[in-house]
Amino acid sequence: MEDSYRDRVRAAAGAAWWTLLVGAAFLTVQWVGYLMIVSAKPAWALSLWGPDATWDTVRPVWFHALVVAKLTLWPLALAAVWLTLWARQMGRRSPRS
Repeated sequence: MEDSYRDRVRAAAGAAWWTLLVGAAFLTVQWVGYLMIVSAKPAWALSLWGPDATWDTVRPVWFHALVVAKLTLWPLALAAVWLTLWARQMGRRSPRS
């Protein structure tokens, strides 16, 4: 029973690390897209935001959305570290035979 629980905690830690990696990659792509689109200011990008969108409204909204997404990755990183350390501690207390 304890081995199966330790395996589940280890699997949860692995899933958290993979989710963090995918989230960081997504934010990197978003940041590069933000830099390219905001510097080029294409008309098609404004049409995606709606008929009344201007670059003065798009820039801060997109930037703040990126900031909020980055802030949501921090608790996930803390959870991944905690799960990893917990699984390691469980492995030290009851080694597999």
